Amino acid sequence: MSADPPAGADAESDLTVLMTGAGAPGASGIVRSLRATDEREIEIVGVDMDEEAYGFALVDESYTVPAGGADGYVDRLLDVAERESVDVVLPLTTAEIEPLAAAREAFDAAVMVSDPGPLAVANDKGQLYEYLAEEGFSSAPAYRRVDTREAFVEAVEALGYPDAPVCFKPPVASGMRGFRVLDERTDRLTRLLEEKPDTAVTTLSEVLPVLSSAESFPELAVMEYLPGEEYSVDVLAMGDEVGPVIPRSRARTRAGISFEGTVERRADLIDEAAAICRGLGLEYNVNVQFKYDADGTAKVIEINPRVAGTIVMCVGAGANLPYLGVKHALGEPIPPVDVEWGTRMVRYWQELFRSPDGREYHVGEESTDRPLSVTGPQSR
Repeated sequence: MSADPPAGADAESDLTVLMTGAGAPGASGIVRSLRATDEREIEIVGVDMDEEAYGFALVDESYTVPAGGADGYVDRLLDVAERESVDVVLPLTTAEIEPLAAAREAFDAAVMVSDPGPLAVANDKGQLYEYLAEEGFSSAPAYRRVDTREAFVEAVEALGYPDAPVCFKPPVASGMRGFRVLDERTDRLTRLLEEKPDTAVTTLSEVLPVLSSAESFPELAVMEYLPGEEYSVDVLAMGDEVGPVIPRSRARTRAGISFEGTVERRADLIDEAAAICRGLGLEYNVNVQFKYDADGTAKVIEINPRVAGTIVMCVGAGANLPYLGVKHALGEPIPPVDVEWGTRMVRYWQELFRSPDGREYHVGEESTDRPLSVTGPQSR
């Protein structure tokens, strides 16, 4: 269930939201989503481990903090939350959600993370795939979990390599980190001369020496290759219930981040994502990523049990899911949403400049009088 609303947070009263990961790619979209509501004023406090995080230029107050898994992270966040009278903590990065889940009761604010049990399953691809298979979900992909060279080679071959491509990734990772596609059919010369060096496609003979050079062979989730279209499904999860469930295509991505896509009403994805979130008992904003296999069945790639970096696409289509997640955290009723299905998004870059004296501006705009400030004790 959602956490009890913090003291003093009445419906439609002004709020202070602490947003972690202010340097994350999706931070600007989350800030714009929270500011888009006309129901109340929201002050946003941004924190990040990087004192030059671009999101510090977008929020009202900013603080540097240790990395999510580092000693002192939770204590530092507790200090910031108390200093700024924070009502809601909204984490943006995967590394922070499990430490925050373990420390939820220490905060006076509502912390937008699921219970540690379902969170551990959602975060670990091996456990997630096992759960989906055991519960009979059609979206369970074929996979093997391995931690030795021998088991890795056996799993890759069992899933069809070299005749068919096979994928692998660390069980716990964010975005495209560690993801590779083994494809013996790849044209190595074309890949060398025509593709960018950050391609995920490689071969077993290329990766095996690297993996074997580790002091101990890394734990990996090896899974079937899915050649079909890829979708992200944003869910407002509420334990044994769900709010809006919105699929969006990932037509063009860079480093795992969507740069082009369309909000689509796909009943199979809506039903499956909702059932998975209910089954696990997840809470708040959840993102379920699917890819279709050769037979047209959607299979789960991963679950991000946090707000997704491109959830702003849903906001542009009429469903402000980040703000609805905040309302759920406060125990407020969730209003119906009117999604404009077929809305298409194309993302582009925008540069942020800082003058030598710390003023922030974009080309074509006057610089602001507010200098970049990372406030609070031990901020620098």
